[in-house]
Amino acid sequence: MNVDWLLDYHPVWLALVATLFTWSITALGAAMVFFFKTINRKVLNAMLGFSAGVMIAASYWSLLKPAIAMAEANGDRAWVPAVVGFLSGGAFLLLIDKILPHLHLSLSIEKAEGIKTSWKRSILLMLAITLHNIPEGLAVGVAFGALANNPDTGALMGAITLAIGIGLQNFPEGAAVSIPLRREGLSRAKSFYYGQLSAVVEPIAGVIGAALVLLIMPLLPYALSFAAGAMIFVVIEQIIPESQSDGETDLPTISAMIGFAVMMALDVAL
Repeated sequence: MNVDWLLDYHPVWLALVATLFTWSITALGAAMVFFFKTINRKVLNAMLGFSAGVMIAASYWSLLKPAIAMAEANGDRAWVPAVVGFLSGGAFLLLIDKILPHLHLSLSIEKAEGIKTSWKRSILLMLAITLHNIPEGLAVGVAFGALANNPDTGALMGAITLAIGIGLQNFPEGAAVSIPLRREGLSRAKSFYYGQLSAVVEPIAGVIGAALVLLIMPLLPYALSFAAGAMIFVVIEQIIPESQSDGETDLPTISAMIGFAVMMALDVAL
C-alpha cells in the first residue's frame, strides 16, 4: 500500500485526522445502543479483555520499541528515556485518576473515584472511559508527531497501524459505554451521545501530543514512552480489573491474548 503521499501533509494535521477516525469508530460502537438494550456480561468482559490486549501490544510495538531505537540512534542510553517517560506517563494518569471524578462500570456510585461531586452516575461512568481515552489520543498524536523527525514510509505506517489498532478496540469500547448507560435508564439517544462523547478527548489529546513533539523534538523518545506508560496504567488500573470483576478470568484473559496478537500482527505486517 503506497501511503507516501501522506508525508506531504503536516504531522499535526495527520494526527487530527487519525484521532477523528478513532473517535468515529467509538461513535460507531456507541451506535449499537440503537439495536441492543442490554449487553451480556461475558461479551462485555471479552470486549474489555480485547481492548486491554490491543493497548498492551501498542504500548510496546508502536511506542516503547521506537522510543528505544531513537534513543540508541541519538547515542543516548536507550533505557533512560524509556524508563523515565514510561513512569512519568503512569504518574500523570495516576494524578488525573485522583482528580477527575469517575466511576467504573461494575461499581456503585458510592465508590466513585476522584474529587467528590454530586454528578449523576451516567456522567461518572462516561468520565471513566474518557480517562481511558486520553492516553490513546496522546499515543496516536505523538506517533504522527514523530514524522517531523523521521518522515519515512516505515514511521508513517507505524503511526497508521497504531491508529488502526486504537480504532479497532474503540468499537467494542463505544458499545461497552453506551449499552450499560441505556441499562441505567437513559434514552438511546442520550446513551449514544455520552458513548461517543467519551472519545472526544482523543482528537484533543492527539493534536496536543503531536504539537508538543514538534515543539520539543529532542524529547520525542520520552514522549513515546510517556504515552506507553499512560496506556499501561489505564490497562492495569481500569480495564483488566473491570473485565474480571465478576470473577470470570479465562474469557477476558483469552480475549486479551487475541487483542495483543492482532495488534502485534498489524504492527509487524504493516
